[in-house]
Amino acid sequence: MKIIETLSHKIEEELCDAKSYVTMAMEVKEEYPELSRTLYNISTQEMEHMNLLHGEVTQIIKRYRETQGEPPAEMLAVYDYLHKKEIEKSLEVKTLQTMYKES
Repeated sequence: MKIIETLSHKIEEELCDAKSYVTMAMEVKEEYPELSRTLYNISTQEMEHMNLLHGEVTQIIKRYRETQGEPPAEMLAVYDYLHKKEIEKSLEVKTLQTMYKES
């Protein structure tokens, strides 16, 4: 399904942006504390966007299963691969966000 591929790319963009914002927040925290908080907040919002998109992908797959049965093996293989990458990246971003809060 093309929509899952498209949403997976959007999820990846959200994760990259979240990482970028939290990394910058950590870099400017001492010199620009207000900017740092803003960047951190944007990072957490990007993660919320990622979660919303992930929920939509999950619903699409669920609806597909309910109406058409099990999705094609190739589609699930691609989804599983992309999902694993997204989980790894998400954990990396969450770790950086935790480091920011604890510093």
